[in-house]
Order: sequence, then C-alpha cells, then structure tokens
Amino acid sequence: MTSVILIDDEPLARSIVREYLNHHSDFRIIGECGDGFEGVKEISQKKPDLIFLDIQMPKINGFEMLEILENPPGVIFTTAFDEYAMQAFERHAIDYLLKPFSKERFDKALSKWKSMTTAEKESTSSLISSISQPEERHRIVVKKGSNLVIVPVHSIFYLEAFDDYIKVHTRDGFYLKKQTMSHYEKTLDPSQFIRIHRSFIINLQELTRIEPMTKDTHVALLKSGVRVQLSQAGYARLKEVLGI
Repeated sequence: MTSVILIDDEPLARSIVREYLNHHSDFRIIGECGDGFEGVKEISQKKPDLIFLDIQMPKINGFEMLEILENPPGVIFTTAFDEYAMQAFERHAIDYLLKPFSKERFDKALSKWKSMTTAEKESTSSLISSISQPEERHRIVVKKGSNLVIVPVHSIFYLEAFDDYIKVHTRDGFYLKKQTMSHYEKTLDPSQFIRIHRSFIINLQELTRIEPMTKDTHVALLKSGVRVQLSQAGYARLKEVLGI
C-alpha cells in the first residue's frame, strides 16, 4: 500500500486527485495540505511514500518546500508551469500533471511512478537545481529547528560554503541551506551579489572596503566587521563590478 499526501492550495484540485485515487486501491491518502508550511509538517510527521505537489502556492512554493525536507518522498507535480520547466521535468524523469489533467493522464502518471527506480524517485534535488525560481531572487526559505524562516535577500550579509550546505549569514546569525554556491551565483542578482571566492558570495551593499593581506591577496571588509577572503579571480571580478 502506497501512502499519499496531497499538497495544493486549491481545494478543487485536491478533490480531483482524491477522486482519481479512489480508483486505485493500492494507494491510500493519509493527509491533505493547503500550503507548503503545512506540507513540511505533514511529511515530517507521517512520512508518506508519495506526494502530489502543486508548485505555485502561497507562502512558499513547492520547490522551496522540497528543498528544506531532509528526506523528501516521491513526488508527482501538479502544476501550470511553462514549457521550459516541463522540459526540465522530462529531462530528470520526474512526472508531472499539467492542469487541467484527465483521469487517463493521471493513471499514466501513477503507472510511470510505479515503474521508476528508487534513485529516479529521489532525483528531485537535481530537478530543483536546474530550474530558476523567480522567488529566489528575493528570498531564501530555510528551516531552523521545527520552524521555517523566510530570509529576504537584502538582509543577507554573505553566503559561505559549508560541506554540502550553504551558511546564509544575516544580522540574526546564520542559517543552513542544502544547496550549492554555483546555484546561488546563477540565481541571485549579479548586480547585488558577487562571488569573490570559491567559498564566498557577498552582498555588495555590505561591503565597506577592500584591504590587502599580502602582496597578492586581499580581503573584503563588511559592515558587520567580518573579513572575507578574496581569491585572485574574485578580486578581479569585484574590481570590475565596482569600476576600479
């Protein structure tokens, strides 16, 4: 028996999935949620095998919700996303239901999910990294303990690579995010956030000055008093952006 949670802010959309699932006795619905915050709690508590997940939802979207789950379940997306995103879904062998969808298309998605390998069912992280999310230019959603925190990008001092995570440094301390530096280098506004080192991206609004360390090395001094090392390439990139 496959346990299922439905996550969609539209009650009608959830009711359609519920109706279609009634024809599949080997699937059992164990929860329904109207937004990503509820979804994280339900998934953490009930640990379903599969979720039907809308992408465009209030508060946090479906991708942001998946990013903060330690061990996300299998996913079938229910979405009205554009064609570019659909190509990314297909590239990563993850199924989706483009709204509005028929029972035949729904049944096909279930059949595909059943035939997928465990690795394919768990490949959502590579999909998330491949799709640019407009919300990420304005905020980063993180988990701290049992709470979800929305961090506006203008409040970020700098980002720091930390093993398989990123430390998001702010006035309130730092938050851990399971993501890559290259992802944020591509996603954040390049006029505001500059990668100055393999391990650091700084918010230009926080920069006060650049100081030499040795003949060929430099550090960036931030308003918070933190000194962040610059690589040679990062120093050249920073000078170009600043026009010096």
